[in-house]
Amino acid sequence: MRYTRQNKIIEFIAAEEIDTQEKLAEMLKNSGFDVTQATVSRDIKELQLIKTLAASGKYKYTLPEASGRQATDRFVKIFRDTIQSADSSGNMIVVKTLIGCANAACEAIDSLDFPHILGTLAGDSTVFLVADDPKNVPAVMERFEAMLRS
Repeated sequence: MRYTRQNKIIEFIAAEEIDTQEKLAEMLKNSGFDVTQATVSRDIKELQLIKTLAASGKYKYTLPEASGRQATDRFVKIFRDTIQSADSSGNMIVVKTLIGCANAACEAIDSLDFPHILGTLAGDSTVFLVADDPKNVPAVMERFEAMLRS
């Protein structure tokens, strides 16, 4: 449930400018999550959200974007804890996750700047990746396996 809720938070902050914990809690409640202010505060801390200046001049919650968009330990942990399987065909890779966790797994993959990945697309429990060349897929799959073992 925590990963699903945190995944929803990531979706919310990507879609609109959210500037307070109260607004985030309200949006979660409207989406069926039973949350308290303390829960939202903990999620913000675990996701390492920061407030940045938006185009509107207001501050909003965003994911940290350290140099090179390094993945946080939190996203790697979410990736490790939620991935159920990964398979490939040609230059395509399909990763199955726990329900509601595909966006967080996708963000981890994007943040890690995987070589040879042209793009990612997340559903609810499936991540679709396209590699630049079918010959590079085994290296990507090996890196996934290494992340899952670590």
